[in-house]
Amino acid sequence: MGLERQVTFGGGGLDRAAHLRGDPAALARLWAADTTRVLPVWRGKPLIAPEGLGWIAPGHVCVAKTRPDAVFLGLADGAARFAVDLSDWAPDDMPDTLGAFLDPSEQRHPDLPCTHVFAELRREMTRLTPLEAELAATAKAILGWQHSHRFCARCGVQSIPAQAGWQRDCPACGARHFPRTDPVVIMLITDGNSVLLGRSPGWPEGMFSLLAGFVEPGETIEAAVRREVAEEAGITVGAVHYLASQPWPFPASLMIGCRGVATTREITIDPVEIEAARWVPREELLAVFAGEHDSILPARAGAIAQLLLRMWLADRLD
Repeated sequence: MGLERQVTFGGGGLDRAAHLRGDPAALARLWAADTTRVLPVWRGKPLIAPEGLGWIAPGHVCVAKTRPDAVFLGLADGAARFAVDLSDWAPDDMPDTLGAFLDPSEQRHPDLPCTHVFAELRREMTRLTPLEAELAATAKAILGWQHSHRFCARCGVQSIPAQAGWQRDCPACGARHFPRTDPVVIMLITDGNSVLLGRSPGWPEGMFSLLAGFVEPGETIEAAVRREVAEEAGITVGAVHYLASQPWPFPASLMIGCRGVATTREITIDPVEIEAARWVPREELLAVFAGEHDSILPARAGAIAQLLLRMWLADRLD
């Protein structure tokens, strides 16, 4: 199995059926079909049921009136899947952890089954099937873009959703706006038997992961890898090659996993970018993943960083 099929949010096999997005009659028929299901999302948190995502019928009282703003996600095993934003609903107890690195709170809507909760996708992503993970990531990313790009970037007038949520049109100047995905390089940098790990401020105490950073305009992926490692850790990198990618809807990134070979070893961190960096030998990394290390916690399960590190440990990247 290729790396891309092992990445969380990748390889789910969703038929995005983009040709249906501009067909209002076909979308209306799909919305009314008995097999169609809708995923409610609240403040970026999908509805979660005991068995996976909390799909509900389009006629349910919570979503029946949201049809004009529903996002068509595509076809899952031939059945239509939509997502709707229920962020206007206000729970009695509003958590103060919204937007945190990991929001542990859950919200129960009074009109939905008591077993269904709105929960942070980072917490739930590893227990979803590949198809459901892809659907959840798509829903979170598109609805997040709809919320953050409500006004025309050209003239400032409020834009109108189009193409079943995959486009916004400006009624004033005619500009068309499309969802953006930010490319981010994430790097497995090695020096012989050691791998370079770093940690960002605000991460859980002790958590280390691979270095990462946004690709800048006019920059190649390889150049971004070398620049980011040099900026964050003061390490120069020679050969770079691509490994795998991962959609990362927090809020809308594409993580581009690469491997690079260090040509220097001395670390000089940029404290604005990262809090710490260190070379970790294979033997020490084995202890990290075994939960036996005294100061390092591994990258989050489900993140491409953990997959790449595990594959490197198993010597399965070449």
